[in-house]
Parts: sequence; structure tokens; C-alpha cells
Amino acid sequence: MSDFNIKTLGFKDGVKDAIPICLGYLSVSFAFGMIAAAKGMPVWAAGLFSVFCLSGTGQFVGINLMSVRAGIIELIMTVAVINARYLLLSITLSQKLPSKTTFWQRLIIAYGNTDEIFAIAVTRTQPLTFSYMYGMIFISLSGWLGGTILGELAKGLIAESILQAMNIALFAMYIALIMPDAKKSVPVTTVVLIGIAFSCALTYLPFTSNLGEGWIIIIAGTAAALIGAAAFPSPLSEFENSTDVTAAEEV
Repeated sequence: MSDFNIKTLGFKDGVKDAIPICLGYLSVSFAFGMIAAAKGMPVWAAGLFSVFCLSGTGQFVGINLMSVRAGIIELIMTVAVINARYLLLSITLSQKLPSKTTFWQRLIIAYGNTDEIFAIAVTRTQPLTFSYMYGMIFISLSGWLGGTILGELAKGLIAESILQAMNIALFAMYIALIMPDAKKSVPVTTVVLIGIAFSCALTYLPFTSNLGEGWIIIIAGTAAALIGAAAFPSPLSEFENSTDVTAAEEV
């Protein structure tokens, strides 16, 4: 097929593709906004948190650590470990960007490269453009920020007992993220169980029970990931095959 027949992705295409993401973000960030309100965070602070962090798991964990007055180093390292996957996502996505993409444009794309945006972007057969990526980031961020503010403002309309109960949203989100893959994959299930075992041990053993929640997440998560990587290494042939398929599709 001639290059002239390939449609160039633009801002409107990005907005259209991100509408489902925006709707999903509204519900999750609404829960975050309610939890933030329950923990005493003002609307402006919760809004800035959503803009500068833009990470569901990172924000839920971060606000929980702040509510128990965790140290700044513990907070930063915990969120960094949780969001480390974005390094890999951004490296992968950068391979689909045209060489003329500027440094600042790449920074903006990296900022908004969430799991959902990445999942849609990498399935696009057309060459990605900054306008397209900006459209997806803009509408997705609007949904995330809008849900956060609405959740905060709903504090006065919802009973305090319900606000407190919204803390289970964090655990519900974890279960929703983990269970689909865990049911299909023995390695994923094993790593999850190892992480749970480490977390329980660090929480209840006498000589580690004084560790902060953030340090427990860091240690348990890192240990489970390392054991999983050693026990279930991905064969090089699988990587080579996936690379060959990607190259063939691009041709």
C-alpha cells in the first residue's frame, strides 16, 4: 500500500481514542478524590496531586502514606518503585515515534504515557504523531483531574461512613488489576503469593514490624519481582519472535 494512502493521526483521533479512557478515569479518580477528602486533603492539593503524579496506584498509595506521616524518602522511593514500569513503557513507545519528534514533545508524551494510553498507542498501525498523543493525553488527564475534583466536592453530599469505606477502593483496584492475569498465568500467581507472604512477614515479625508501610511495599515488591524473574525467565526465543513479528508488521 502506498504511503499516500496511510491516514496521518491527528489531535481529533487521539481525543476519540481516549474517550473510553477518560470515562474510566472519571470513576477511579472520583474514588481518589473522595479518599483525599476523607483524609483532609483540600481540593487544590488533590487536583495538583492528580496533575503532577498521574498514576492511580501511585496516588492511592501515596495519599495513604502521607496520612500516616511517612517520611519523604519512604514516600518517594515507594512511588518510584510502583511507577518503575513506566520506564519500560516509555522506551517501547519511543520506538514508534517519528525521529523528528522533539525532546520537549517526548517529555510531554512520557508524562502522559499511562498503561491505558500505551495499550492503545502501540496497537495503532499508523505512525504515531505528537498531535495524536497530545490528544489522548489531554482528554485522559481531563477525565482524571475532573474525577478528582468531583470526588473532593462530593464530600459534603456523602455520609462520613461512606467516605471512610471508600478506602477499600485501593484494594479493589489492586484485585481488579491482578486477578485477570493471575487466573491465566502460574508465574503471575506465584509472584503475587510471594509478595503477599513477604508483606505479611515484614508486617508481623517482631524485628520488622516497625517498618513503615512504604518500606514494606518496596521490600516485598522488589523481592517478589526478583524471585519471579529468577524462577520464570522469559526465553530469548520469545523475545526474538515478538521482535520479528513487530518488524514484519511495520514492513
